[in-house]
Amino acid sequence: MSALNRRPEKSLTAQFVKNASAPGKYFDGHGLYLRVDEGGGRYWVQRIVIRGKRREIGLGSASLIPLAEARSAAIENRKSARAGGDPIADKRQAKAMLTFKDAAERAHAELSPTWKNPKDRAAFLSTLEKHVFGRFGSVLIPDVTSADIRQAVLTARKTAPEVARKLTFRISAVFKWAIAEGMRADNPALAGALALPRQEKSTGQRKALPYDEVNGGIAAVLSSGASAATKLALELLVLTACRSGEIRGARWDEFDIAAKIWTIPAERMKMKRLHRVPLCRRALVIIEEAKELDDGSGLVFPGTKEGKQLSDMTLSKLVKELGYAVDVHGFRTSFRTWAQERTNFPREIAEAALAHVAGDAVERAYARSDVFQKRRKMMDAWAAFVAETRKDNVVRIG
Repeated sequence: MSALNRRPEKSLTAQFVKNASAPGKYFDGHGLYLRVDEGGGRYWVQRIVIRGKRREIGLGSASLIPLAEARSAAIENRKSARAGGDPIADKRQAKAMLTFKDAAERAHAELSPTWKNPKDRAAFLSTLEKHVFGRFGSVLIPDVTSADIRQAVLTARKTAPEVARKLTFRISAVFKWAIAEGMRADNPALAGALALPRQEKSTGQRKALPYDEVNGGIAAVLSSGASAATKLALELLVLTACRSGEIRGARWDEFDIAAKIWTIPAERMKMKRLHRVPLCRRALVIIEEAKELDDGSGLVFPGTKEGKQLSDMTLSKLVKELGYAVDVHGFRTSFRTWAQERTNFPREIAEAALAHVAGDAVERAYARSDVFQKRRKMMDAWAAFVAETRKDNVVRIG
């Protein structure tokens, strides 16, 4: 057979393809031909016009791809080109397709810097690793179905209902990223596509210590064998009604001891708004005692690892070990309940102390004060209550 031998459509045979050894090009039809190299290598190539330009597409080795499969691919490419498509670009995109696991890792790397909570960054991949990757982590992004996702979420609900609730959003985030990257046109993790049965919502309430038992709780903490940083941090958390992360991340340059004010910058606050905290006399003593812990890191309550703040688990573990089945965050609830039941401080003062955003948008637009002086009176009253709790102690304004 000559080096360039044109034949009618489907002129090649499987036997010829298998035995061809003379270098040359052997045409079959629809632009498909078998190319045999000098070294005996046999490859499928297709000549095709794509958007007005003559192009060549490599279809793979003839030793791996049989004649029938090569013909089928050639026909599909020709149909695509005639419809205005670009089979070469499609092939490149297919090679660039990621598995769901690879896409999740790429999406996590791009999105995690925007998440404030380090736990959320870690939980994003760990929950997918535990509940998803084993099911369809190795499946290419375009091939994952709503049925795959539905079964993963329903299985997770049996053992970890709260995790399952977040799992759907994390899977959806991966597909949103894949859509933006051109790997997928739709999001199979949307609620309508999954048709999941309704899941009973947890109340989500933190376990809190009754406010008239906080005094005893603090006494137990101070007499425990915990580190000085842990004891001081936990007591300051109670007295200021601040969140654990705000306390553990406290830095020396945030405190104005003369003015008795602790200013927490917006980037460290949940609502991304600067928050001023009035410091009672006991809080000032705590800050003074914490100076002995200064390790040069700038942290008021440094952890055991150099330059690192206390772990959230350090505070939680201590409270549990002392026999209190409560959450550290629950001390904010203790404070709020005390303010509601044992004082006549207005609701907005107590909410401002917790750095909550109260009222609607119009009300907030006009009420721009942080009612700091009124909050100072309330926090002094709370400190006095914690220091000496009495059942008949009702605190009044002024």
